[in-house]
Amino acid sequence: MTTILIGLPDDVLEAEQSARIHALAPEAHLVVTDRREGMEIALDDVEIAAGVISPKLIVKAPRLRWYQQWAAGADWLLRYPQAVEQSFILTSTSGIHATVISEHVLALLLAFSRRLHVAMRAQTRHEWVSYPWGAGLGPELAGQTLLLVGVGAIGKRTAQVASALGMRVLGVRRNPDRAVPGIERLVGPEQIGEVLPLADWVVITLPLTEATRRSFGERELRRMKPSAHVVNVGRGGTLDEAALLRALRAKWIAGAALDVFEHEPLPPDSPFWDLENVIISGHYAGSMPDYHQRALGVFLDNLQRYQAGQPLRNVVDKRRGY
Repeated sequence: MTTILIGLPDDVLEAEQSARIHALAPEAHLVVTDRREGMEIALDDVEIAAGVISPKLIVKAPRLRWYQQWAAGADWLLRYPQAVEQSFILTSTSGIHATVISEHVLALLLAFSRRLHVAMRAQTRHEWVSYPWGAGLGPELAGQTLLLVGVGAIGKRTAQVASALGMRVLGVRRNPDRAVPGIERLVGPEQIGEVLPLADWVVITLPLTEATRRSFGERELRRMKPSAHVVNVGRGGTLDEAALLRALRAKWIAGAALDVFEHEPLPPDSPFWDLENVIISGHYAGSMPDYHQRALGVFLDNLQRYQAGQPLRNVVDKRRGY
């Protein structure tokens, strides 16, 4: 008998969704739990797994054929290389975060442009900070240039939002030959040096792989305008934080908005906390109130495909890591 393990609290799965799973896989034994001991009991018989499950358990499931992870990024494969060699199919929830993360990026751009980070810090001090006639404010976003480093689902949605605001959008992607609506020019990673000096805003949405680890470093930061900002909503390990710290302190660039860090949570003694030209959000750019329901939608669609022998959505190339 097939066992389907869903690593979620049992009250997350709605009756309609549970009924659909049983309809698609009537012979399957369904286990829904967020408790490690419950997962371990089912582990030997699991053919299909979904939800939030420790990689330590995933690599120990002897009959696993497909794992629908609950996140978009698969950088956990770097810590569990044995999973790359195992035969199970890995799929992600890539795409469900595109709208909310693009809105988070927009909020960060507007915060810097309108000095909202300065105003909010002044508010805690009961201090009135104003910019008569706009002196000291950044220019409006319309007419500025945004460079997307990584053009997946998030990058494509961000390009759409930015171009609607009247921004010029450039992009860097592994395959630059495929046009993307809203992006004026696409280049490959080896040409990033050509477009960095043109950008007022650099938004990094890269997955973390061996190839991308600290790939945005001092060389790239020094190519940016002194008035430019960098925004990282991908993975912290893709940005060389030591180089970024030097860039911010020495004013190579104007500022940074960071949702992700190489080590999370960011330690209380990190110097990033005290920099006036930095906005920090605690890795929640992709969070949304109905996250589980959106992810379950991807899983249910893939379960139907799996049972019908059709190709699954969002299959991760485990060797590439995305």
